[in-house]
Amino acid sequence: MGQVMIVFRLMPTTAEVDMAAVAKKVPAVIPTGAQLRGTTLVPVAFGLKALHVTVIVADEEGWTDRLEETLRSVPDVESVEVQELSLV
Repeated sequence: MGQVMIVFRLMPTTAEVDMAAVAKKVPAVIPTGAQLRGTTLVPVAFGLKALHVTVIVADEEGWTDRLEETLRSVPDVESVEVQELSLV
């Protein structure tokens, strides 16, 4: 069984949310079995920034949904969506 790299895009509740502070909260919520590979702030528009979170997990059913739910629980995160999914 291989591994999968998933890049999630986290959007803030408002443009005023400090997404750098949100990025610092992400490692605490990543479940056992998933490896956080990094976070990147990405400008969207008009001062709004998204946070891209890259995670490596085993190629098993259910990981994507579990990680989406976990990342959605981070304070000040409005939405989470998969940006990229690829085999490692």
